[in-house]
Amino acid sequence: MQVRSPFLKRWLVSVRENPASSLAGKRIVITRAMTVSEELARELADRGAIPLVFPLVSFAEPEDFDPLDRAIDEIAQFDWLILTSVRAVRAVAGRTSESGRLLRSAERTWRAACVGPVTAEAATLAGFPVAHVAETHNGVALAQELGSRLKGTKVLLPRSDKANPDLPAALRRHGAEVTEVIAYRTVKPTDVDRSTLGETAFGEVHAILFFSSSAVEHFGETFGNREIRALQDKVAITAVGPVTAKALREAGVERVIVSADTTAAAVVEALEKHFAAAKAAPAGAKQA
Repeated sequence: MQVRSPFLKRWLVSVRENPASSLAGKRIVITRAMTVSEELARELADRGAIPLVFPLVSFAEPEDFDPLDRAIDEIAQFDWLILTSVRAVRAVAGRTSESGRLLRSAERTWRAACVGPVTAEAATLAGFPVAHVAETHNGVALAQELGSRLKGTKVLLPRSDKANPDLPAALRRHGAEVTEVIAYRTVKPTDVDRSTLGETAFGEVHAILFFSSSAVEHFGETFGNREIRALQDKVAITAVGPVTAKALREAGVERVIVSADTTAAAVVEALEKHFAAAKAAPAGAKQA
C-alpha cells in the first residue's frame, strides 16, 4: 500500500496564498479511504497542509445476506429507516438492486433519518424518503433529535458488524422497537504495509486523524497500544467524533484532540485551533 498525497500541487499554491494558517506545512495522516476523504484532503491542502491518505479500515459484504434481505422485503412494516453512513446507504440500495427487490416503490409508510448531510444526499439519490437530517452528526444525537417521534415506532437500523451499541440503546430509550441488521462488515485492509505505515506514522508527520474505533483497533493490532501512546508526545492524535475519542482513551492515549463533528470543516477547525495554541504555548508545554 502506498501513502498518497494527490493534492501536492494544490498545496504548493495554497501554502503561498495562505501562509497564515497554523496548518501550513503540516503533514496530516488521514486513516480512511480516499473515496470518502477527498473533501477533507482538499480543505487541508487549501490551508497549506500536506494530507497523506493511509486507510486503516476497509469494508466487506455481510457473511449472511438473509437478515438484510428480509428487512428490505418487510420495509413497509417499519416506520423509520435510520442511516448512519454513506456505506449503509450503499449497502441497502445495492442489495435492493442486485436482488431485484423494490425498496423505492414500496408503500411509503416509512421514512428515513440520516446522521448528516452527506448521508442524506446519498439516501436521497438512492430514492429514500429522507424526513430528518441530524443537526449534530452522530447516532445518539440523531436519536435524541427524533425524541418523542420514536415512541411506539418500528425502526430498521442497517449498520456495520463493528458498530457500537450506543445508538440502538438510545433509540430504545425513546420507545422504539429496533431491528438491527448487518449491512456490511468493517475489516482491516489486506494491503496494510506495516513498514510503510510505521515510516509514515513515526516519521515526519504532525497529526494522525482517526475516524472510527475500528481504525484505532487496527492501528493497535499493527503496532500495539504502547506505540500509539508514545505517539502522543510527538504527534497530534485526533479523533473524529466522541466514539473514536473514547476508543483512543481506552487505548491509553491521554491527549486527544476531538473534532466534535464529522464534517471536513469541523475537523480542519479542530486542527487549526490545536496548532495555533501549540504555537502560542511556552516551549515544552504539553497540549491537551
